[in-house]
Formats: sequence, structure tokens, C-alpha cells
Amino acid sequence: MIQVDGLTRRYGHHTAVEDVSFRCEPGTVTGFLGPNGAGKSTTMRMICGLTPPTAGRATIGGRAYRDLPNPGREVGVLLDAAAQHAGRTGRGVLVVAARTMGVDVRHVDAALARVGLNQVAARRRVRAYSLGMRQRLGLAYALLGDPRTLILDEPANGLDPEGIFWMRGLLRDFADRGGTVLLSSHLLREVEAVADRLVVIGGGRVVADGDRDELLAGAGTLVRAHDPAALRTALTAAGLHPTSDTDGVLLVAAEAGAVGQVAADAGVALTELRPADSGGLEQLFLSLTAGASVQEAVR
Repeated sequence: MIQVDGLTRRYGHHTAVEDVSFRCEPGTVTGFLGPNGAGKSTTMRMICGLTPPTAGRATIGGRAYRDLPNPGREVGVLLDAAAQHAGRTGRGVLVVAARTMGVDVRHVDAALARVGLNQVAARRRVRAYSLGMRQRLGLAYALLGDPRTLILDEPANGLDPEGIFWMRGLLRDFADRGGTVLLSSHLLREVEAVADRLVVIGGGRVVADGDRDELLAGAGTLVRAHDPAALRTALTAAGLHPTSDTDGVLLVAAEAGAVGQVAADAGVALTELRPADSGGLEQLFLSLTAGASVQEAVR
């Protein structure tokens, strides 16, 4: 299990991540979503002990990553597929990893086969690998120690459609056997297809966290008015706090009828009122992160 409590990271006057909290349970794939610059990679680096937090704490199986006696045997990490020794062969990379983790070197060939790298590819230098091949090698590295947890940042980059489909099956199988997966990706449809839970981050803050189906089913209502400020004020006063604002459209976590009634009581004329879940995860993502992205850009 991954437990993140109040993670914050500041660089001088800039806050990259602010009070981020969520939990990833065994047997689930958690999709970690957000626009570029939202704080996803920084959060994942803090979880893995690569970036010290300004405040807060993250644990894996109840312990900080740096306190794990042999991290590779408990958590498989892929944060940057390019961070591999370009002069070694693919097999050589995994042999070094196996010896470091105390894994039988005979497991290397099985790990390569598991990610679809044949013996010809295994003998090639990593510098000659395509991005997709580096991603597969990175996944083999992450899986080599037979961990119970995977933390993957954009693992589908460079994979063709067949490779993406393969990776989805691999992650689903890993979770179905009791593993914990934290997956960051810009491929929203693939995340929607494989994830059990979603954590959406925008401007360094969590803007949504919950079961995938519940979030998509209860995405709320999109509403637009001639006077957006008056609408926001009325909704806030009624306890219906809008979570985003893009082109004057507000997302409200409430039924359309309740939103419309608040607007009518306040004398605010609406120009648009509709459920927010009609576009699936893509619509939910854009609605939740648009306002946060604007705020981040002007910091």
C-alpha cells in the first residue's frame, strides 16, 4: 500500500506540490493524472525518496522508501526510461540490477521475455534502443525483484497501440494478483480502461480522488452564465463550491436541478447547464484541471 500524507514541495517562493494526500490500496491500479507542470512527477519522486519533501510524508507498506532494506524487492519504479546505462546491453542492465537486489541472475531472461524483448534485443546496446524498447526494459527492471508495488511515470510513452494494449494487460494482471500500482499517464483512455481509482492533481493540489466509476458517474454539472462572477458567488453561498473554471464554464459537484435552482433563486441567467460526465474521463480531467492550470501559469 502507498500512503501519501500532506506532501508539499517548495522551491524558493514557488510551490510545486501543496498538501497532497491519497492512498493506493493493494489489488488496485490508481491513475495519477494532471496536466504538465501539475506536480505529478515531483510527487512521485518524493514518494520514491528522490526529492525530499518540504512537508508531509509518504510510505510504502508502512515505511518510507529510504527505510526499505532492499527497495527493488518491494517496489518497482519506472520514472524515466532514458535513465539507463546506454553502453550496456539490455540484458547487462538487468544482470547488474539482479546482482544489486540479490535476485538470481537466471531470472533475467524470464523478465526480458515477460516484457517482449527477445534475445536479439537483449544483446543490443541500450543506446540503440527505441523509446518503446527502453520503456519495456524499464518495466522489466521494475518487475525483476518481484515487488508488490509498482510506481510508473508515463510508462506508455513510445509504445505502439499493440504495446499499450499489452502494458494494460500486464498492469491489470499485476493488480489482480494483489499488487499495488500507481500509474501516471497522459493517455486518458488507457487510464480509464485499466484504473480502479483516480487521483487528479492540478496546480500542485489534489482536485479529485476516488473510485473511477464513482467519479465518472458523479462528475457533477457544467454550468455557464452571462455573469460568471455572480453565479460563482451564488453557488458558493449555497455550499456548492465550483472546482474549476474554463472559458466561463463552472464544474459543480451537484445535480443539474440543484445548480439550476440556486441560479434561479439568485436571479442569475444561465446559458448552459448539463451533466459533466458525458465526455468520460477526458471531460472530467479537463473540467477539473483547467482552472488549476491557469492558476499555475500565473504563479
